[in-house]
Amino acid sequence: MAGTRTSTEQTVLQKFYRDYLNGSHILHYHNVLDAFGHLSFRHPLNPNIFIMSRNAAPATISSPNDLIEYYVEDSKPVDPNAAAGFLERHIHSECYKRYPGVRSVIHSHSEAVVPYTFSGVPLRACYHMAGFLGLEVPVWDIEDAQRPGDISDLLVRNVHLGSSLANSFAGSKQDGNDLPQHTVVLMRGHGFTVLAGNMEECVMRAVYTQKNAMIQTTALMTRAADLQTDKASKAIKYLSQKEVDDTTWSIPQSAHRPWKLWLREVEACNLYVNSA
Repeated sequence: MAGTRTSTEQTVLQKFYRDYLNGSHILHYHNVLDAFGHLSFRHPLNPNIFIMSRNAAPATISSPNDLIEYYVEDSKPVDPNAAAGFLERHIHSECYKRYPGVRSVIHSHSEAVVPYTFSGVPLRACYHMAGFLGLEVPVWDIEDAQRPGDISDLLVRNVHLGSSLANSFAGSKQDGNDLPQHTVVLMRGHGFTVLAGNMEECVMRAVYTQKNAMIQTTALMTRAADLQTDKASKAIKYLSQKEVDDTTWSIPQSAHRPWKLWLREVEACNLYVNSA
């Protein structure tokens, strides 16, 4: 990592590096990320820089040497000699640029979530751990943002695609707030992106977005089976506005509990190495 820093600054960064490596391993352990997908965080000492790993499977990164600093403005590496980075880092840079209060971003291809990106079935908050999803989760279609000459592989390869995705978190409120209206946006035929004010909360939201999708799929299948028997069945009851508001406030108060459990899980697994 570039630059000369005081011992206090280095101590602060060292904690973020360790949390980043742990977060990447946790996301892999819970199948939110596989060989693809990525986590990033805004530099704690310079908001105009963000940090993410080199182009590698999240489970395999193991030290601060695997991490790269990028400028938020254009997603270019601070060190021009840095290792090759992720092609889709514009997802991260444009979200940081659009929302100054966002401190961490995750992009996932979770197989539990992808069906909700193209099936026409809305992803809804089903249980209290996923109140952050709100009453609706936007679906961003890259086709609507593409320009002539863009490669149609559904990857966010440039600034204008990343900017379009970032704006979709704002919903109808294009007011330049520090934080977005939505915390999760689905990406048609691709996956989802989640934003948060810190890394632990971002990891928690990504994990519970996937769990919520699994629960909702089970509920939809259960309801379909029930309807086939001609039984009278009530509609699925998702979280109300008040439940969404209250759980979004209350659940993060216990965010340390899953993080500590997940940390123990990855520390006990020989696959993951964290030397930070």
